[in-house]
Amino acid sequence: MRSLSASSHVRWRPLDGRRSAWNKRPMPETLATYTHGHHASVVTQHRKRTAAEAARFLLPHLRPGMRVLDVGCGPGSITVGLAEAVAPGPVLGIDLASDDVLASGRQAAADKGLGNVRFERADLFALQHPGGFDVVFAHQVLQHLARPIEALLAMRRLLGPGGIVAVRDSDYGTSTWNPPDARLQRWLEIYHAIAARNGGEADAGRYLYGWLHAAGFADVSLSGTTWTFPGYDSVEGWASSWAERTTRSNLAVKAVEYAIASAAELEAIAEGFRQWSRNPAAFFSIGHVEALARVA
Repeated sequence: MRSLSASSHVRWRPLDGRRSAWNKRPMPETLATYTHGHHASVVTQHRKRTAAEAARFLLPHLRPGMRVLDVGCGPGSITVGLAEAVAPGPVLGIDLASDDVLASGRQAAADKGLGNVRFERADLFALQHPGGFDVVFAHQVLQHLARPIEALLAMRRLLGPGGIVAVRDSDYGTSTWNPPDARLQRWLEIYHAIAARNGGEADAGRYLYGWLHAAGFADVSLSGTTWTFPGYDSVEGWASSWAERTTRSNLAVKAVEYAIASAAELEAIAEGFRQWSRNPAAFFSIGHVEALARVA
């Protein structure tokens, strides 16, 4: 994978204090069916993500001056790391989350004194910057989309010649834990069922290679990593997050709405997470696939 130079800059239109003029069309249904939603239990976990971990496979290919788009940036903890890597190159983080979530990224950038990054509530398919970026990054995004190949085609349109797309998605089918617990097994079944009903693919990691080729990218290279608990975070922190998500986040809402699980069953699963995590032998692991590809 060759590195890119950045001899020009994205000409972003001035902000009006709310949303850019180029993105005033209604938001798509993706937000309503985002499997995790933006409950505090989700956003708090997402704030722990960093470019050093989540974008490790991309960082060696970044150079100062590059123009970067972060799709599905959430609270921006990864985005600010990308901005540090390419400064003074411009970085744009977009997400369909509420402005309150994006404000977290703006504050993180301000705390670091970064003037080369901005955050917008925006739809990937509505962006009007063809060829305007050197790198498009998407972390844990494609798994939630009903049209992942079309999303990759949209990313390809936004890249200049030789531009890089960098995507990372988990594969929930690789989830493993110890000691065994039937309640966690049921959680995984419910998660897969909700993701499928939402039009997503919970096991997206294993499909990235095929999707990128279908979208016409060249020089596709893959790597794999895992989140392990303890390690990436404490077992207790991971279990506590999922216990709360299972009963309070969009996951819980959709489970009941789709008649996949009852509120009582979800409460039992949440308690299962909490009890399981207190076992001194508690261990959890989930795999991720990372892919880099280039516009020919």
